[in-house]
Amino acid sequence: MISKPGLVALLLFSVSVLFAQSQQIQTETHNHQNEHEDERHRIHELGVSFAPVYFFSEKEISPSVHVHYTYSFPNTKFGLGLAYEHVFDDHQHNFFGLEGAFKPLHPLTLNFTPGITYEGAHPDKKEFALHFETVYEFEVGKFHLGPVLEFAYHAEGYHMSLGLHVGLGL
Repeated sequence: MISKPGLVALLLFSVSVLFAQSQQIQTETHNHQNEHEDERHRIHELGVSFAPVYFFSEKEISPSVHVHYTYSFPNTKFGLGLAYEHVFDDHQHNFFGLEGAFKPLHPLTLNFTPGITYEGAHPDKKEFALHFETVYEFEVGKFHLGPVLEFAYHAEGYHMSLGLHVGLGL
């Protein structure tokens, strides 16, 4: 038989466990609701990245800007959009592409972007190019920012960049 103080202690312990579990369930439900609200806010994204670009064949670094629009399909980890990159170098490298986005984990986005590239002096000479991008995002309201790593293939070689991505979820 359990003594009266032991019964009170067991009862208090049981109530404490039940209270802790209900708090955890409420927190998880609230977090899950916030994730869905964030998803709704981020169906449309406008983003811009600034980065120094290293061209392997020329062994030089030039500044670049990358802008994109991405539509995230609701209730999936996938998105589709358009991207443009301009490198401020002697060649005036330009890239237009169709961006495929995959978000395997919440703060991480992987982009695969096939497209065309051309040099500023030769806009009629378009060639196939392929960009791979990884973004790790920190959210601040509807904005997110974080490091971006890009690796690109184009007919004249490869380039790589590491910079800052800033996006607005709409």
